[in-house]
Amino acid sequence: MEFIISRYNPATDSEPYDQTFILNASDISPGMMLLEALNKLREQDPTLTFRHSCQEGVCGSDGMNINGKNGLSCITPVASLSSPVMIKPLPGMPIIRDLIIDMDLFYQHYKEAEPFLQTEPLNLQQEHLQSPEDRAKLDGGYECILCGCCTTSCPSFWWNPDKFLGPAALLAAHRFVIDSRDIKTIDRLKELDDPMKTFRCRHIQNCTNACPKGLNPSRAIQELKNFIVKNHD
Repeated sequence: MEFIISRYNPATDSEPYDQTFILNASDISPGMMLLEALNKLREQDPTLTFRHSCQEGVCGSDGMNINGKNGLSCITPVASLSSPVMIKPLPGMPIIRDLIIDMDLFYQHYKEAEPFLQTEPLNLQQEHLQSPEDRAKLDGGYECILCGCCTTSCPSFWWNPDKFLGPAALLAAHRFVIDSRDIKTIDRLKELDDPMKTFRCRHIQNCTNACPKGLNPSRAIQELKNFIVKNHD
């Protein structure tokens, strides 16, 4: 099976280039995931560089562009891929080396969304209750693993990376806006009421299509926009 992988070492290369690897059929086991294949290819060339950790689709560290679609190598079956397999770093971010990108801006936007509960002072003598119905509203928002697959698939982020928060950060913002325990809802909506931060989203659904956890950032962003507009009334 043929793999064409983007390579780039800023210490020696002026720009990224493609390198072709071959993995023999005898080295491909039933149920093999792409991450395992990459580890085998790294035995051929130990300089091949990529991130990975949990290997279970939980940590989100091994996001990459696989045959034109962002995803996690650890949960992408090799059998699902057509040869040659084109592997590139997630787009729209500076490349540190090979398939590793600089995520600093991504985390900066996530921090800007204030992804933490802001509520009444903690009372150690009493639980902070939430109804099952209100808790259920959070499903589909808290499961994000911050892999960056959605944000780096978004043209609005590619065009305005310094101003548009991106799908992952806005999904996190939405999760706390709708949390019944949070007391900063109005403040959050005022902060998000910006033509670039939030309304730059054009809902082309790239983010939802790219999410390896099956979440729907586009829908969350649309709900945020609706909340912001209603807050004007």
